[in-house]
Amino acid sequence: MRFLRIEAMAGAVLLVSTLVALVLANTSWSASFLAFWEIQAGIRLDTIEISRSLKHWINDGLMTLFFFVIALELKRELVIGELRDPRVAALPIAAAIGGMAMPAAVFLLIVGDGPGASGWGTVMSTDTAFVMGSLAALGSRIPISLRLFLLSLAIFDDVGAILVVAIGYGESLDWMPLGIAGLGFVIVSVAARLGIRNIPVYFAIGLGIWAAMDASGIHATLTGVILGLMTPARSWISDTRLHAILDRVIAYPPGDHWSGDPLAQADLHRAGVATREALSPIERLEIGLHPWVAFAILPLFALANAGVPLTNINFDTPLTLAIFAAFVAGKPLGVILFSLLAVASRLGVRPADLSWGLIAAGGMLTGIGFTMAFFIANLAFEPELLNSVKLGILGASVLSALLGLLMLAWLTSDGRGPRHVPAM
Repeated sequence: MRFLRIEAMAGAVLLVSTLVALVLANTSWSASFLAFWEIQAGIRLDTIEISRSLKHWINDGLMTLFFFVIALELKRELVIGELRDPRVAALPIAAAIGGMAMPAAVFLLIVGDGPGASGWGTVMSTDTAFVMGSLAALGSRIPISLRLFLLSLAIFDDVGAILVVAIGYGESLDWMPLGIAGLGFVIVSVAARLGIRNIPVYFAIGLGIWAAMDASGIHATLTGVILGLMTPARSWISDTRLHAILDRVIAYPPGDHWSGDPLAQADLHRAGVATREALSPIERLEIGLHPWVAFAILPLFALANAGVPLTNINFDTPLTLAIFAAFVAGKPLGVILFSLLAVASRLGVRPADLSWGLIAAGGMLTGIGFTMAFFIANLAFEPELLNSVKLGILGASVLSALLGLLMLAWLTSDGRGPRHVPAM
């Protein structure tokens, strides 16, 4: 699966970017490195000026494309992929819900009404790239069912986390730009129904919707989720029509038809359009955008956000421990418990080769929060608490990865595996 392969490679790139950020934030270049991301950049048109820090443009602008790609993959899986069967989809959905609710409860239990209590949304998410990269380290020993389960779970809770951001960490609403954004979504829907296929047109409309959402008080990255879920999952050209067009081209005998025969040129052009449109808009956009998101946007995000100075900083120990415990303990407990409930209630079905041991090990890996955790932390916590939160996220991600990988290595070693674990 192409998405899985790219996410696995992206995990390695993301790790390198994180280590670079940590090293630079703890050297003599620390002040310059951290100050770089606060440089103001923007545009000015007459009396209108839009200026934000580089970190803000990355976190609120470029990350919109990350959520767009996540939403594309989610819709693809739900409409034409592995999750089109509701009972198959119910298992990762239930696991994602548990993986959001339980760590939030653990966090609030430890923090109480202390500093940072409003940041409970930080511990709800799973980092897709790091989880897929961790699985890639064990290669073919990991069954595809576990990869798909964790991918689906991570996508569901990423979408859930951005909804929490939009509802829980937004500002007071300005109804005028919100109405303009709603009109933009209507225009996108009408354009799709009219058969308009020009991607730059949709990009321009999407940019306008993003600006309106940003001004409305709702976090602008929600634009990416909504537009991704609105993207058509079916191709414009049916298989029958594609074969008919290609058969017409193949029917030409060998010769120099394409340079001098207008009818042949028209048939060749039609074949080119048909082969392009045979892929659904979701697949075309995902193929085009996913590598840019995985190998450019996410590493930039890590560089801008993962730099935590570890010296001469007063850390809030209870807050760091709450973040740590929520990810390391709350995440796997929520995933396992809600998966059990889904299967026991017969709402969800568990694949035969996906043992409860593998689900438990995968649940440990979901404690790798990182990207979305940093993203929400920047919105939820005061600046003086951010380093404490980031330290908890980094520590939890490292331990969760180690525990998950060790358990998976043991479960998939010779003489062990899912076939030896009885199904429920």
